[in-house]
Amino acid sequence: MDNIVTKSKDVTLLEILDRVLDKGVVISGDIVISVADVDLIYIGLKVMLSSVETMERLRGAPIEGPMQEPT
Repeated sequence: MDNIVTKSKDVTLLEILDRVLDKGVVISGDIVISVADVDLIYIGLKVMLSSVETMERLRGAPIEGPMQEPT
């Protein structure tokens, strides 16, 4: 028999959230409610999830340093 070595890595929810916020994600979907093949309600949904830093970087705006309280 062939010895197949399978490597698995446990991924935590925090690692997934960090990657999503770093890269950004867009979720898109459509819902249509119809009766007797007549469309009554159409709902289009687009959700974008990203960190502010990632959005600033993608938009091309300069990223300011950390917010400082006035003294």
